[in-house]
Amino acid sequence: MNIVVVGTGLIGGSIALSARGFETQIIGVDANEENLKTALKLGIIDKSMSRDEAIKIADLVVLSIPVDAAREMLPSILDNIREDAVVIDTGSTKVGICDKVRNHPRRKNFVATHPMAGTEFSGPTAAFKGLFADKKTIICEKELSADFALERALFLYKLLGMSVLYMTPSDHDKHIAYVSHLTHVIAYALSITVQEIEKNEEKKIFEMAGSGFASTVRIAKSSSEMWTPIFRQNAQYLTDSIDKYIDVLKEFKQLIVEDKTAELFDLIKEANAIKKVLDKK
Repeated sequence: MNIVVVGTGLIGGSIALSARGFETQIIGVDANEENLKTALKLGIIDKSMSRDEAIKIADLVVLSIPVDAAREMLPSILDNIREDAVVIDTGSTKVGICDKVRNHPRRKNFVATHPMAGTEFSGPTAAFKGLFADKKTIICEKELSADFALERALFLYKLLGMSVLYMTPSDHDKHIAYVSHLTHVIAYALSITVQEIEKNEEKKIFEMAGSGFASTVRIAKSSSEMWTPIFRQNAQYLTDSIDKYIDVLKEFKQLIVEDKTAELFDLIKEANAIKKVLDKK
């Protein structure tokens, strides 16, 4: 099987490493020549090719590039694949890309997916084999994918050690805005806030920072090239989630300003209920 990975960074590279274990040839495609050289050197891919050459021989195309680029590239990939080839994307927004190819004559060859795994690092050197183990992947509009396409996508994600959830694109984008995209906005905002307040005291920040601060702002190191288009494509649901978050922040601020200890205690207890949700995972 020829697996073509378009984008050899953290996600594409980790899929390539994790997909080894049955008879495959991993072909890398990347606009960044240095990424291709690194992926070859690290054994992430077996060979590199141009996109046009690669997709003509592909059995499975994994589109793991920023969501805006993926949305624009997908139609031309579907135009040029073989009749029995399958294309999946890995983006964390689904409405835009699904709408883009809804009426494409080869829509059945496409499976809209979102493997929910990642780190704050990027590029081929960040890729590793176990990234997806015991994580979840979301598949949208499975009814628009051919049986053979869905089976191939499910085979890949089983190989990666992932379980599968099915959602509509809009439900996906709405929920992911809260559990992932808002989290990144908060991390970026906290990072900027602390740096602005403590402009001349960076050394003290890092000396005093505990594990709670470090874990909260860790994802503020995530790539702007990847996250800017995500925020743009999920603007409606993300801004809704930001508005709700601001309301809750204002509530905390008001209770602190007014020294309403009992109410503040109750609000924190309300937040503690998240333990029950997380314990069910």
